[in-house]
Amino acid sequence: MAGVKLDSEADRIGEALIGAAIEVHRHLGPGLLESAYEECLCHELSARKIPFQRQVSLPVSYKKCKLDCGYRLDLLVGGEVVVELKAVERLESIHVAQMITYLKLSGHRVGYLINFNVKVLKGGIRRIVHGY
Repeated sequence: MAGVKLDSEADRIGEALIGAAIEVHRHLGPGLLESAYEECLCHELSARKIPFQRQVSLPVSYKKCKLDCGYRLDLLVGGEVVVELKAVERLESIHVAQMITYLKLSGHRVGYLINFNVKVLKGGIRRIVHGY
C-alpha cells in the first residue's frame, strides 16, 4: 500500500493485516484449507505483535434478544477490522454479502475478505466498508 495515505486506525490495521497475510501466502502459496491459513495468519499476527481475536462469537439480535446462531468472525484485528478468510476458486458476491452481514451484526465498519487460493494474494483481497 505504498503511497496510500492512511486516514484512520482501521487503515493502519488493514495495512498491517495485509502485510501479514502476504507473508503467509508467500510461504504457503495456494491450495491449502482455510483452517491452515487461519492458523498461520494468527501465528504471523502474534509474531508481529498485532492484536487480534480469533473465532469471535457473533450473536444475532432478534426482538431485543441476543441469540447465538453459530456465526463467528474468523478474526477481529485490532478490535476494529473484521477478517473473513477463504480458500476458494474466486470470491463471489455471496462472500461480499456475508462480510456485509458480519459488519452489520458486529457494529464494525471495515472488513477484509482474503482468499488465499490465488496465485498472487493481491488479487484475492477485498476491502469492504459498511455503509460506503
